[in-house]
Amino acid sequence: MYLPPLSPPDEDISTWEYRKSLLIERIGLIDADVVCIQEVSPLSFEEDFKFMTETLGYDGVELFRKGRFRPVTFWKKDRVELVCPAQHKDRTMLTTFRLNDCDESDSQDNWHVLNCHLQAGKQGGRRVRQIFEGVTTAYKAAKKLKEETPEDMKLIVCGDFNGGSECGAVELVEKGMIDQDFIEDGEQVSSKAKKLPLSAPLNDAIDMDREDDNPVPSTLVVPELISIMIDQGNIETAYMEPQFSQQVLDRLTRIYKRFAKDSPGMQMTKADVEDWLTLINGRVGRGTEFRNAAKYMGWKEPPADPDEKKEDRPPIVIPDDGVLTLSDFVAVYLDELRQGKFWGIAWDLAKLDEPLDVDDVFQARYDRMYCSSSLQPTVVLDTISTKPCPNKFEPSDHLPVCASFQVRK
Repeated sequence: MYLPPLSPPDEDISTWEYRKSLLIERIGLIDADVVCIQEVSPLSFEEDFKFMTETLGYDGVELFRKGRFRPVTFWKKDRVELVCPAQHKDRTMLTTFRLNDCDESDSQDNWHVLNCHLQAGKQGGRRVRQIFEGVTTAYKAAKKLKEETPEDMKLIVCGDFNGGSECGAVELVEKGMIDQDFIEDGEQVSSKAKKLPLSAPLNDAIDMDREDDNPVPSTLVVPELISIMIDQGNIETAYMEPQFSQQVLDRLTRIYKRFAKDSPGMQMTKADVEDWLTLINGRVGRGTEFRNAAKYMGWKEPPADPDEKKEDRPPIVIPDDGVLTLSDFVAVYLDELRQGKFWGIAWDLAKLDEPLDVDDVFQARYDRMYCSSSLQPTVVLDTISTKPCPNKFEPSDHLPVCASFQVRK
């Protein structure tokens, strides 16, 4: 996440211990009843985030049940009570709470919180399906809990939408519906009209009642890589089917030759590929680079057995006699590029001693918080950075979105 990887004396700020100290300070300062986080690793979650309970007092926790990087929702049990088991859908997770300190007349009011980490890359249709399914799940939960008007439920939707105002998922949430005419990334995002099961569209909690001179801040502030990473020769092709710029191709070629130099025919063998993957990902077996490289080297997924559980399927392995050609090596990274993983590619290049010269900053608003019409934001906290994140003051490449709500009278 730091480009290039930091050197002494600044390297300490890229460590988890330093970043964790920033998280403890920020989350502790805000002291929210409920905290939603995205992209945590299940492999190290308990150790990485035990501070949420031990230091900050968040004794309620629900971790998304599958995926390499998952959403997690924390809450304080002395403030809110979990009403029913969390519901896990496609990259969304619903938790439903009641406030503990309400008057008796309000004690049965349910608050639904949808924690989202929508699909990245050229996946507009899937993002629309994900947010539609998530909101519909909340509506069904409200009906099951016998709320009088489930279409007016108290709903907060928050997280990483992996797209700005131009994306279909935002259109669906803010307009309450979307039809087959909406185009994102040159493609239809829905084969038919979809309408959220709500009495009104969701409101942008961070953009409500703002003064003109106080615009909504960007939540993604990172090095600007697109202009130097993608071949700009054909603008339409650069957007729809991006190809690497010559400077990236030259770097990838040099990296490949460095790993393959001692192998027969100057091709990367299994050992060479494992050395490369260990450098960029810490170990073999993680990351889309590993999965795609294994496939290019000859690994084939066995036929699906309907009676076999997913966790019982044979793992992906790199074939002992497989080789990764230069064109396949480039193709592995081209797959990353077309999924929008610009910063991951840049990290790999820097880690492999081929850093890009990055001067500009990319800013976008990918992280959002919405509320149903039955709720009114009372406080919104903006976090602003003009320097690429993470940095000395910000622990993540995404800036936090924070708000407090009350029932609309």
